[in-house]
Amino acid sequence: MKFRCERDTLAEAISITQRAVAARSGAMPVLSGIKVTAADDTIELVGSDLDLTIRVRIPAQVDSPGVSVVPAKLFDGLTSRLKPGAVTFEVTGDDAKISGGPAQVSVRLLPADDFPKVGSPEGTSVSVEAGPFAEALRQVIPAASKDDARPILTGVLLAATATGLRLVATDSYRLAVRDLPGVGLLTEGQKVLVSAKGLNEVQRVFGTGSITVTLGEREVAFASEDRSVVTRLIDGDFPNYEQLIPDGYPNRLIVAKDALEEAARLMQIVGEGRDSTPVRLTMSSEGLELSASAQERADAKETIEAKFEGTDMSVAFNPQFLLDGLAAIGGEEALLETVDPLKPATLRSTSETGGDFLYLLMPVRIS
Repeated sequence: MKFRCERDTLAEAISITQRAVAARSGAMPVLSGIKVTAADDTIELVGSDLDLTIRVRIPAQVDSPGVSVVPAKLFDGLTSRLKPGAVTFEVTGDDAKISGGPAQVSVRLLPADDFPKVGSPEGTSVSVEAGPFAEALRQVIPAASKDDARPILTGVLLAATATGLRLVATDSYRLAVRDLPGVGLLTEGQKVLVSAKGLNEVQRVFGTGSITVTLGEREVAFASEDRSVVTRLIDGDFPNYEQLIPDGYPNRLIVAKDALEEAARLMQIVGEGRDSTPVRLTMSSEGLELSASAQERADAKETIEAKFEGTDMSVAFNPQFLLDGLAAIGGEEALLETVDPLKPATLRSTSETGGDFLYLLMPVRIS
């Protein structure tokens, strides 16, 4: 097996596929590697942990076709440090020689025959625009749980609506809902629960153009001409999130998003990043005051100009959850709607397009 290609092209492909490589390979050490297949002037790189598989194809001059599995971390680190220009990859016995410019390195390969067969699901395929879909994923994925003990909450719900597609994620402390009007990814009444980890790679890998989505019984594939991400579906019933959203809000606060974000970051520093140190928002006709106190270690407060309608009140939130919500919404102004200090609040953008996204945030009890 021997091929030549551009270093930057190869390094980018390795960087993308490495994100699917198993962090702990356990009984299958070969999954710590990237499978490299050379044929027909094309190199295909595959990384997989069996739940998530990423493929990237790049052009190359293939002198001898073949298949090998290269340890991912070494492959990434060594290739990215070669000088820009042409790189030669040649397999001799159990080793791969990678050379570029004056440098040459040799890497012991993993057994290619041990690499499991990872295919793509069979099913109906539809095409969606990558840009809006990736942006919707960026908004909802932070609200998904990272606790594998609650597998249902580690997924993102994709549900067909009367007008298009809805994406929903929650970790039980916050809820993110994004509507994509006109996106016919699923049939009427259909719902699927997709791994948030896999969808996070989808929004990183695909930014422009169109994506072909193929939904199978256990997996879903997202593919373009030269890249694909295959991730698992999660079995189980997603929580009835709609009952968490209040019918109305008597209190409305409109504030500059950047000003609120900067003040919230200051309060987070006071708490040294601890979830146990909430940020308190005191809202009145005079504006908005943020404050935080960390058990005699530090305290801070900041007043921000804001427009408030309703009954004067104070409510507290986990500062990181509040910052995640502010990062997700668009526009220059944020709309925070509240009922009382103990009921969920919602965060939206005041812009015309902001109505397609809702971020619901559970308050923190304060004395």
